[in-house]
Amino acid sequence: MTEITGSTTAPSAQAPASAPGSGSGSGSGSGSGSTQAAASAPVWEQRFRAPRVSLPDWAEDAPDRALFVSNATGTYELYAWDRATGEQRQVTDRPNGTTDGVLTPDGESVWWFSDTDGDEFGVWMRQPFNDDKGGEPGAAVDEPATPGLGPSYPAGLAIGRDGTAVVGRSTDEDGTTIHVVRPGAAPVEIYRHRESAGVGDLSHDGTLIALEHTEHGDAMHSALRVVRPDGTTVAELDDTEGGTKELGLSVLGFAPVAGDTRLLVGHQRRGRWEPMIWDPTTGEETDLAIELPGDVVAEWYPDASALLIVHGFEARSDLWRYEPEAGGAPVRVETPAGSVSGATARPDGTVEYLWSSAAQPPVIRSTSGAVVLDPPGSKAPASVPVEDVWVDGPGGRVHALVQRPAAPAEGPFPTVFEIHGGPTWHDSDAFASGPAAWVDHGYAVVRVNYRGSTGYGRAWTDALKHRVGLIELEDIAAVREWAVKSGLADPEKLVLAGGSWGGYLTLLGLGTQPDDWALGLAAVPVADYVTAYHDEMEDLKAMDRTLLGGTPEEVPERFEASSPLTYVDAVRAPVYISAGVNDPRCPIRQVENYVDRLKDRDAVHEVYRYDAGHGSLVVEERIKQVRLELDFARRHLAPATAPSGA
Repeated sequence: MTEITGSTTAPSAQAPASAPGSGSGSGSGSGSGSTQAAASAPVWEQRFRAPRVSLPDWAEDAPDRALFVSNATGTYELYAWDRATGEQRQVTDRPNGTTDGVLTPDGESVWWFSDTDGDEFGVWMRQPFNDDKGGEPGAAVDEPATPGLGPSYPAGLAIGRDGTAVVGRSTDEDGTTIHVVRPGAAPVEIYRHRESAGVGDLSHDGTLIALEHTEHGDAMHSALRVVRPDGTTVAELDDTEGGTKELGLSVLGFAPVAGDTRLLVGHQRRGRWEPMIWDPTTGEETDLAIELPGDVVAEWYPDASALLIVHGFEARSDLWRYEPEAGGAPVRVETPAGSVSGATARPDGTVEYLWSSAAQPPVIRSTSGAVVLDPPGSKAPASVPVEDVWVDGPGGRVHALVQRPAAPAEGPFPTVFEIHGGPTWHDSDAFASGPAAWVDHGYAVVRVNYRGSTGYGRAWTDALKHRVGLIELEDIAAVREWAVKSGLADPEKLVLAGGSWGGYLTLLGLGTQPDDWALGLAAVPVADYVTAYHDEMEDLKAMDRTLLGGTPEEVPERFEASSPLTYVDAVRAPVYISAGVNDPRCPIRQVENYVDRLKDRDAVHEVYRYDAGHGSLVVEERIKQVRLELDFARRHLAPATAPSGA
């Protein structure tokens, strides 16, 4: 057994020192490494180090002011961008990074969430959009944005045009509370409940607040409530029928124009996510004739004349424009084949979107044909495309995405089953540096959208109940059988791997399917379900009660059946575990309980602990973790031949 202690402080000389286009800055993890040095690094490391940017968010009343996230300094941080002048400024500069930020509607202030070393427990801070203080990142003067509110887990935020903020908070002691914070006044609590809830949106004139809540006890399916700023209820929309019916609702946003009280809502009434329009002041519901397969989400165009549709189907996504008043069919917004992970309609009617595919790295484009925001520095090397595989499983056809190494041309290959987290998420035809690293080293990679995954209809997602973990592993087993019989995978070199819920399924699979896996790699996993429940953040307790039908005291047999700790003594494959010591989602104590059981019987395992939360925002830390996993596999599997440059 090996114990490794990690640090999230990245070594120097590995990443560009400046913010994208700013010409200055020296955030954590930055260095003065040359482009030549970066280019000489292995291809898989270059993908991680290549500067990236998120889709810029923009201020509703000042659309030239934007906010985005970038890893340009070697750590993911927030950046302000004045599109009129081209000036960019690093807003935050913290050792473990920052990704949660919001612009006020007037574009005058940036709000960002300040936690401690990735523990997700903190307060909102605020700084002026143009507070540059000589160009040094982090030199701007921050102030508490919500004085009078103590630290909490965030539960939504909406900011009005008069400076009023609606702030959602979640704590173990209080459950969910929601507060109205007016400039210069003490916060006023307008909502409190033990079950999970959150702020959805604030109307254009600030008179209506949309909330999502799960007071009925089903954390997977929210109901909606619209209230006044004093907490008075205006209207309710509940498709769960008091928790007896499994249909959810979501807030997609109020109409962004003055005097319009319509709310765009996501619903599941026809077995998938799709939008409708609801006016809470009149009760009128407008069904939308958007006949596209798969899930459909939407946002308003800035003048509320149309909806921008993001359509997801079978692990890919595309864009459409739909005009509710005109009726008719939606009109395709042309994008390449792959995945759109974010899109926004600008005031001039153009659409900007963040696109990638498994083979091609992400780029932010506009329907005008331009690249919207292109960070300087080396570009991420391409990878290989995915192949679609459909396999008959015990609960229906299972969709998997397969990537094969370029050489050798034929299998069987050592194969990594890279299992996604969530669990209500899905793998898609999108660029991912982690799987690409395995492909570079001669492995095939298989990603399975098991029952519980989104994008295949409500029934597929909601199938994940009571036999938690075991259901997903049945689907993974069906795909594993196909991979071996088809000649893709070497049955002696099968690796089960994943992070978060994928890490949980990895440990559970190693214990319940010990003959099927040669190696396990679990990142930030649930390892001891009972201890994890008692230590995790309150919202996740609510989700676990929904998934398993109660608390560990109420349904102990279900927690036992779904806990990797129950089967730890059956594990025979070497196990590598990495965990953040500040993780509020998969807390460290329950990981230690599992590791202690491995120690007790001298099982082959290695543990890597690092100073962050549920994953790291530091590029060099991410690279280090992948490097450790690759090395663990190299030492415990027969070597796979890596192509040149890997």
